[in-house]
Amino acid sequence: MKQRIITAAILIAIFLPMVIVGGIPFLLLTYVMATIALYELLQMRKLSIFSVHGGLATLFLWVFLLPPELYETLSIFNLSKMELSYVFVLILLSYTVIVKNKFHFDQAGFTFLSIFYIGIGFYYMVQIREEGLILLFFALLVVWMTDSGAYFVGKYFGKRKLWPEISPNKTIGGFIGGILSALIVALIFAIFTNIPVPTVKLLMITVVLSIFGQLGDLAESALKRHFAVKDSGRIFPGHGGMLDRCDSWLFVLPLLYFLLTKLP
Repeated sequence: MKQRIITAAILIAIFLPMVIVGGIPFLLLTYVMATIALYELLQMRKLSIFSVHGGLATLFLWVFLLPPELYETLSIFNLSKMELSYVFVLILLSYTVIVKNKFHFDQAGFTFLSIFYIGIGFYYMVQIREEGLILLFFALLVVWMTDSGAYFVGKYFGKRKLWPEISPNKTIGGFIGGILSALIVALIFAIFTNIPVPTVKLLMITVVLSIFGQLGDLAESALKRHFAVKDSGRIFPGHGGMLDRCDSWLFVLPLLYFLLTKLP
């Protein structure tokens, strides 16, 4: 526990100032976090990021993470990101031919999906920060309180398992406790901050975010179970890897952006 607390304190000391400052420092932090997460995900599949396909994947991830204004400035041949994705698929599949199937189709598919899984989540972390610091803090606190609420409520009141084949320690009680804890965060933000979202809409969004944040955690648990690994990495002593810390973010941040910009 002591190790976990020390690691958490160091991470907050690094992460929080860059979130507050925003701009290029925060963008660079996002690039570092996303690259580490991609490295961990490829490692689960026994694919090295220090290879031709790993280098291509990293390069595409970096391009994918570019904010719209930077991407338009640097865009090659005026390709949209969707069109560039198709080019990347062609390159990746051509590489399977060049190496005579030593790197094969399902590995190419895993690599491509990994980039989107990681890239979309971290891309919208930057976009949410651009929408406002308060919104990013709200999203992160919803994730953290959902996680804490699910743990403590599940520990003391959880009787029925939620999904034992995927994560044997999670309970239905914990799942509900996580949602209720997230709603407390939403009420605090609605009452004490100037978050630019009506209270009823904020509460509805919070329920969706809490549910999908827990699903994001379960999705990574399923991935680790499939590849028979305990943690995605060891970069954070007592906390596992980058993906272990950000799995819920990858679901929550894009959803928050869509709900804020698409809902009336």
